[in-house]
Amino acid sequence: MTDRKKPEELRSYRWFGPDDLRSSSHRSRTKQIGYAQEEFLGRPVIAIINTWNDLNSCHSHFPERVTDIKRGITAAGGFAVELPAMSLGEVLMKPTTMLYRNFLAMEVEELLRANPVDGVVLLAGCDKTTPGVLMGAVSMNLPAIFVPAGPMLRGNWRGKTLGSGTDMWRYWADRRAGKLDQAAWFEIETGIARSAGTCMTMGTAATMMSLTEALGMTLPGASAIPAVDSNHRRMASASGRRIVDMVWQDLKPTRFLTPASFQNAIAVDMAVGGSTNAIIHLVAMARRAGVPLDLDTFDRISKQVPLLANIRPSGAYLMEDFYYAGGLPALMAQLRDHLDLSAPTVSGATLGENIADAEIYNDDVIRPHNNPVKQTGGTAVLRGNLAPDGCVIKQTAIEDHLVRHRGPAVVFSNMADLKARIDDDDLPVTADSVIVLQNAGPVGAPGMPEWGQLPIPKKLLRQGVRDMVRLSDARMSGTSYGACVLHISPEAAIGGPLALVRDGDMIELDIPARRLELLIDEAEMARRRDAWTRAATPQQRGYAQLYVQHVNQAHEGCDFDFLAGPPGSTPEPVIF
Repeated sequence: MTDRKKPEELRSYRWFGPDDLRSSSHRSRTKQIGYAQEEFLGRPVIAIINTWNDLNSCHSHFPERVTDIKRGITAAGGFAVELPAMSLGEVLMKPTTMLYRNFLAMEVEELLRANPVDGVVLLAGCDKTTPGVLMGAVSMNLPAIFVPAGPMLRGNWRGKTLGSGTDMWRYWADRRAGKLDQAAWFEIETGIARSAGTCMTMGTAATMMSLTEALGMTLPGASAIPAVDSNHRRMASASGRRIVDMVWQDLKPTRFLTPASFQNAIAVDMAVGGSTNAIIHLVAMARRAGVPLDLDTFDRISKQVPLLANIRPSGAYLMEDFYYAGGLPALMAQLRDHLDLSAPTVSGATLGENIADAEIYNDDVIRPHNNPVKQTGGTAVLRGNLAPDGCVIKQTAIEDHLVRHRGPAVVFSNMADLKARIDDDDLPVTADSVIVLQNAGPVGAPGMPEWGQLPIPKKLLRQGVRDMVRLSDARMSGTSYGACVLHISPEAAIGGPLALVRDGDMIELDIPARRLELLIDEAEMARRRDAWTRAATPQQRGYAQLYVQHVNQAHEGCDFDFLAGPPGSTPEPVIF
């Protein structure tokens, strides 16, 4: 265990402790707020990064959780300060919160660097907020603990249990096919999201909260507690108490974010049927921690780890069921042989110690290892002449007959083109067609929106078609399902092979062989490549211009090229 710090060794002491004019000013202004010197001088100053605002429904309970966290920090002898950060509300922000994940990461890093902070509680949960705050925290590398927002309660409609996102897509297909009237649709709208918290399916929010626990950055069992359960309040307070001890012991994110912990997280990702978005975020987080991580690692682990969490969209249940069935500790206990149990965690115990007594209370929600939902993990990585740098598909959430498929392409040059033509009855499309969307990636959109669950043409919906092969360089919501090939890299907008696909080209998808191929000869491919010209980028300014100039491709985590560098490598501010 790391030696305990002395009060004068605290980072905040550099602001408040010296007997000089500048420190006197710092103390004076802190007293101006109403704090006595003995409350902050020589005590760990703990920042609470709060990603709350009035337009982020997933985080609507955060004002209360800040109070709970502060209670814990104060009880442990720390000094709590709330530092609001950009809130990335997945549903309302356009064109996509992914455009702003790196913005949040930079903001968190600089908030921690610029202020007299010794440690941090990261309060987040909605899709991109989790990786955003973690990326910033690991780059700054102060002691940190994550408090997940927690999932909302189950939805309800006419006696049916609804799961956010997943059931919206399912019932919207019925609405487009004329099988659901407006009154029924409004009832679904009202019943599907009925409490604070994130999506309660295994979407990106639940996935990333789960993976953060698997990485060792939360208290045991924290990731699945429903947002409005009183256990969530107690977990928040306990996290506040724990971070004070972590500061005294100087336990930084780099202690926990190791090659072993990332492999643990990938194994959990596959076992829960996690969002395809997790691959992009884990790669970005690993790079911030100085850990090499490529797509082949995900695919190797996917082939070894079974799907154990019977949660929508890959299964039948919801996160509330998962929590009361034993939550992530119970699932990880079933994965013992696939995990490095010696990995340290913020609790002060190893991962193995955290899950030693975990039990499954409903073995249909969390399947034992000998009775998986499916034999292989949730995500497959594909390669081929259409995706030389890789692409992904959620193989556990597609119709079985599409695991191997060959069909002619129906190509849309961008999202506006798709919206204009997809429901045209004259569109030359059948159930065997492969729908292709170009220019929806990091640069092309920009921001790589969740457009990848491409709509099935209305005329096919009327025929009863509910799944077909669809390709794009976009992402899709973790709550989505279907035979959607995503994250095709390099993207079309920078000249990737996806840009060269034409209507009628035959495309072959073979998930068991991990292959995605455009079936034209190399001479024709070369001819098209030579004829391709990059489209003019729409006029951008400010952050959007910074983004398109510096964002990496999907297989690299979509981080900014200028944010490379080992954790804690930026010099501390000089205090004059």
